[in-house]
Amino acid sequence: MALADIRQRPGMLLAAAIVGHLILISAQVQTASGLPVLQTMTFGAFSEVQRGTMSIVDGVRGVWFGYVALQEVQRENASLKQEVQTLQVRLQEERALAQRTDNLRQLLELRERAGLETTAAEIIAAGASPEFRTVTIDKGESEGLAADMAVISPAGVVGRVILASGRASKVQLLIDRNAAAGAMVERTRTQGVVVGFGDGSLRMQYVPGTSDVKTGDLVVTSGIDGIYPKGFVIGTIENVDRGPGSYHEISVRPAVDFSRLEEVLVVRTPPLSKQVPEGGDK
Repeated sequence: MALADIRQRPGMLLAAAIVGHLILISAQVQTASGLPVLQTMTFGAFSEVQRGTMSIVDGVRGVWFGYVALQEVQRENASLKQEVQTLQVRLQEERALAQRTDNLRQLLELRERAGLETTAAEIIAAGASPEFRTVTIDKGESEGLAADMAVISPAGVVGRVILASGRASKVQLLIDRNAAAGAMVERTRTQGVVVGFGDGSLRMQYVPGTSDVKTGDLVVTSGIDGIYPKGFVIGTIENVDRGPGSYHEISVRPAVDFSRLEEVLVVRTPPLSKQVPEGGDK
């Protein structure tokens, strides 16, 4: 092993001597610009190292600033999203307020047009049973409400008060299966009784088979029941079944959309059939 090292050592010494000689020559030989070749080679080598180092530094710096910028953009997006959500909520509130204002305007117009003593009320609850259709309003005996007072809306007849407490009342809707109202066909003045079926539909009964009624006719209150003032809209005839019996079987589409009802008017003026003439018996 030592012999092999001795044999290889002259070769290594020779190689080292050659490299050293080349370095000395490069230090003495000059380029066209007057600089030593060794200096030029050394500068070129180190400049490439510097170039690579700066590329790495620039890359790391770009990644860092890109990350910081991305974080800032994400924060701005979150802030903008929150602002959009806030504006959407405000828009819904404004829309709801505008709708309520429009509903109240229609109630006011109905009150002025009808010329009746009425009390405006808001629906605060609805009955749980799908067959017995009732709602609760936020006015009661303290506002002069009592049982059998008619309840109306700008669209038409809603129902009647069936129970009044101090500050609230229960209203039986006209579509309740136990509800009924004296009615007539506006076009021909043919009279009958409109009853609810509990499923959202109405039927007009006791209309003679010889009467002139047809689909599309408007059905209004007749006032003969002593509850509903005369002439208020109940609905429109959808179908007339001229059966073999003495009476027509008539289906009526309610004028009121009971699923969207929010505000109503309670009629405190009794119908003419219940009013007592001045000086008459009470």
